[in-house]
Amino acid sequence: MLMKNSAGAVAALRRAPEFAREVLGDIRQLSERACRRTGRDTVQIMEVCGTHTMSFAQSGLRGLLPDTVRLLSGPGCPVCVTTAADVDRTVWLAHQPGVTLTTFGDMLKVPGSTGSLADASASGADVRVVYSPADALDLAAALPDREVVFLGVGFETTAPLVAATLLRACETGVRNFSVFPLFKLVPPALRAILAGRSHQNDGFVLPGHVSAIIGLAPYSFVADEFGVPGVIAGFEPFDLLEAVRLLLNLVTEEPARIAIQYTRGVPSGGNPAALRMLAESFDPCEAVWRAVGAIAESGLAFKKHLAEFDAARKFPGMPACDAPEPKGCLCGAILMGRALPADCRHFGTTCTPETAVGPCMVSSEGACAAAYKYGFTETSRWKKFGRPRKEATAP
Repeated sequence: MLMKNSAGAVAALRRAPEFAREVLGDIRQLSERACRRTGRDTVQIMEVCGTHTMSFAQSGLRGLLPDTVRLLSGPGCPVCVTTAADVDRTVWLAHQPGVTLTTFGDMLKVPGSTGSLADASASGADVRVVYSPADALDLAAALPDREVVFLGVGFETTAPLVAATLLRACETGVRNFSVFPLFKLVPPALRAILAGRSHQNDGFVLPGHVSAIIGLAPYSFVADEFGVPGVIAGFEPFDLLEAVRLLLNLVTEEPARIAIQYTRGVPSGGNPAALRMLAESFDPCEAVWRAVGAIAESGLAFKKHLAEFDAARKFPGMPACDAPEPKGCLCGAILMGRALPADCRHFGTTCTPETAVGPCMVSSEGACAAAYKYGFTETSRWKKFGRPRKEATAP
């Protein structure tokens, strides 16, 4: 059982008690119906986005959902899926003479095999936290005698901002600026999850921010090829409640389809300007996801006309690192929905936010960080994919 931490949800109930109770009642009935349909005692829902993971935990909704609904975290945390080898490369970049490495704050403490960027800074490297790639470009303009490298970690939401920044660099003639591209794409990761033999996801809560860029169509294969429904959700507690209710409705329907709960933020066609910028600046490429492995066309590489801004090309001596994951770390299994944070022997003992072993404990959107902060200590054990019933019955 989950340890109940429902303070946030109780506050929400006070604001709209009847609505919340009605939705929770619907969720219970729909999940029981779905269990009868699948012959398992839980409905497995993956919240793909790390912000959703944290919102479910922080609001207390995890503790209010019935036992017939199990939430699994997914790979939608860009910090968590950045490999230890790539962290080692960024540390190497930070130590190069004349380099100022800029990064979002979440990446500072992510451990590689040779330490973190925070360690590099402590040993004399010039590592600076910025809030956008534009801030990094401004820094490059202010420091013409240094090479300013921006660590390009993020999903479809971050990549268009980087593309716009590079366009501005071209227009303003700033050439002492480069980006180390470690971008990841969400839909190919979902395909990798669904293609896995051990997957038993009944539905996906899909990321709102990414979907605001790419729209609905890139997820269509989830329903069309694999028969699994999905709902693009917002981030407020009532968004999440509505999204779970809508998703459970879809689980009990055929054919499977993808729906948008977050209609105020996600147009079905996405953001045409951002999509055009992505297409003009990047080509899909294979990317390696931390503790998961290589996924075809799940990354972004600069097109030829932007190659001069690729830090990997500017610094050809970058080492080809091969950094194994820490022994016993389950971050990869957690990111793919095959394990829960408390299944890991490091969780809460040798791995805490202050002494993180894996990236899922470092990131503010990490599943382990959410579980540790808000006290969710459920383990998979024999209920890992839902205990089979003796006999499945019709809904």
